[in-house]
Amino acid sequence: MNEISRLRGVTQAVDLIEEPAERPRLKPRYSGAFGVLDIGTSKIVCVIARVESDGSPRVLGCGWQRGRGVRAGAIVDIEEAERAIRAAVGQAEEEAGTRLKSVIVNLSAGQPESRLLSVEWEIGGRAVADADLRRVFAGTRLRATQEGRSIVHNLPLSFAVDEATGVTDPRGLFCEKLGARMNVIDAVTTSLRSLDACLARCDLEIAELVSAPMAAGMATLTAGQRMLGATVLDMGGGTTGLAVFAEGHLLHTAQIPIGGVHVTNDIANVLHTMPNHAERLKTLYGSAQSSPDDEREMLAVPMIGEEDHHIAKVPRSMVVRVIQPRLEETFELVRERIEAAGLSRVALQRVVLTGGASQLPGTRDMAARLLGADVRTARPVPVRGLPDSSSGPAFATAVGLLGWAAGEGRAFHDLDPDQDTPRGLLRRVLEFLKQRL
Repeated sequence: MNEISRLRGVTQAVDLIEEPAERPRLKPRYSGAFGVLDIGTSKIVCVIARVESDGSPRVLGCGWQRGRGVRAGAIVDIEEAERAIRAAVGQAEEEAGTRLKSVIVNLSAGQPESRLLSVEWEIGGRAVADADLRRVFAGTRLRATQEGRSIVHNLPLSFAVDEATGVTDPRGLFCEKLGARMNVIDAVTTSLRSLDACLARCDLEIAELVSAPMAAGMATLTAGQRMLGATVLDMGGGTTGLAVFAEGHLLHTAQIPIGGVHVTNDIANVLHTMPNHAERLKTLYGSAQSSPDDEREMLAVPMIGEEDHHIAKVPRSMVVRVIQPRLEETFELVRERIEAAGLSRVALQRVVLTGGASQLPGTRDMAARLLGADVRTARPVPVRGLPDSSSGPAFATAVGLLGWAAGEGRAFHDLDPDQDTPRGLLRRVLEFLKQRL
């Protein structure tokens, strides 16, 4: 049975999985206060938290700034980005009463890509040990390494112990050969180094990089939904990230360089107005769905280059007609990426929209029509101490980063696959370059 057929069987066999009565206790990655940093095109968010005794995070401080120096998730102006990051981190530090030395950062830069790989390791009839898993991870990294790109995630999907497949944790089992299916996510090395250099100017180190759409998925999907299979579309300011979950794992992720900022720019260009006015029109009157009243409702639009601050009157239908093609393009590209990965039957059954750009009226209905899926819009799970103003869909990635720090989404809580490799993003990149030169 091939991969798609097997996953299809899982999703068709069960329509609902009940959540456990009590959330399983996870082993947190960090003790004491830690910080997460969501670097986006439209906003930069820093949250400082600690993990409570029940394994859930509690927010101690939160700060956010309008995005500057960032485009499509990548640093394009290091000085502007530094100022915005410093301001967001400073707000969070002041509220939490602590100073950060390192942060967990979302991965949006560097054109991240996801690939599925299978590797095998000879065991020779003995029991599988921690060292064998580390060798499997190292073998995947060796096979997946591409010139000019760095591996960020090396996520195990399942293991095979000789002929027995679908093993979650093979340690302690005896076998001749150990196999593993891995999801490897990498990104352009130079973009990661620019990100590292920008944070160094802010006197911060990157503790970990975490895929932004994966983080959004952990913040908006229950364990049952991740088991059944669902696709999360994180519609941000500069990008739309997609993450396909099945059997409780992240099966695929991709990033489309279109977001809410592109819709705003389209409105500004067509109506000849400033971007801030276009953003206001989009927020107050924008929709992805037409209505009979659109032609009759007239909107005031300040025009660029007109004397005496000329205000034009345009029907709301004009704004709607500008918005619709860009959103249609976004969902069509999403479908193309999913079909190219061979995951249509799994990924397009349940789709969850989140992110700030998903809040535009009519977006859910358009996505359902173009993707042919059951679509809903989701807010992130509540987090203790997080202000209501920072708990909407626009903050799903930041909430997901908090969950990752608390142990959510990690395959092995008692094993560090990179124990024998250099710590820190920049050091790993430099070590990779040394091996290649």
